[in-house]
Amino acid sequence: MIGANVWRRMLGVDRATVIEEIDFDEESETVVVHVRPRRSTKRRCGRCGVRAPGYDQGEGRRNWRTLDLGTLMCFLQADSPRVNCPAHGPTVAQVPWARHGAGHTRHFDDQCAWLVTHTPESTVCELLRVAWRAVGSIIARVVAEGRADHDPFDGLVRIGLDEISYTKGRRYLTIAVDHDTGRLVWAAPGTDNKTLNVSFDLVGDERCQKIRLVSADAAEWIADVVKQRRKNATLRTDSFHVVSWATEALDEVRREVWNQARKGGMRQHAKELKGCRYALWRNPEDLTPTRSASWPGRPRSTRPCTGPTC
Repeated sequence: MIGANVWRRMLGVDRATVIEEIDFDEESETVVVHVRPRRSTKRRCGRCGVRAPGYDQGEGRRNWRTLDLGTLMCFLQADSPRVNCPAHGPTVAQVPWARHGAGHTRHFDDQCAWLVTHTPESTVCELLRVAWRAVGSIIARVVAEGRADHDPFDGLVRIGLDEISYTKGRRYLTIAVDHDTGRLVWAAPGTDNKTLNVSFDLVGDERCQKIRLVSADAAEWIADVVKQRRKNATLRTDSFHVVSWATEALDEVRREVWNQARKGGMRQHAKELKGCRYALWRNPEDLTPTRSASWPGRPRSTRPCTGPTC
């Protein structure tokens, strides 16, 4: 017989949970684990965790989906009484294995939220055998708890602003990242002054005053909002757009020279210029033999190329 400690590890519950009985349903091929919270964790408000007197027995026993045991779906089953919280009134009592209002355990929610950040939502639904609406609710719960424990706008000193397209039909999101940590700070649909002002409202005036550097592209609407909301911050153009503009300008000059050579009867020179677009974007010492051969006037190598690019 497997010990209680092993079952706790397998089910992802701590010592605040008492395992009473384990049933196996052969027809549905599911495992139902009957549990209850210890006395020290009983009769607490599910919203604030404060001890409160009992109110009623609620709707009786209920199930919480937990992580699968191999190919078997597993559920925790326990009573769900209500307590009369002084602040929130009649509320379902807190349980140590799940978040308030959730139909899944904490470990199931955390596993699902982690998978969504690495795989498509459809894959997560098929792997965990849950509906896509349930996945959305899980993400909302995990994110809300994370924001309550940690202020995402705390410590902002250097931020980057830009827009990014999503789906089809030229839809854009305005995003901000923290240059010091590399994490996403906020994202909102739209690319205008109103969208950016709403984002700065979330940060708050006090934390906005701590921002010293803002990097962005040359969009005037970003510059206007930054000057209005953070006058002492230094606004700089980000390196990505600088390099992008430089490569576009270089390619435009290459096309002009190519047209001049073609119209001037320099066919060989025009042919070499036409094929050296990507070679011009690299440093000469970083060129592979194939790219090096595409430079105008350079002799082509007769040795076979063994570089990883080829």
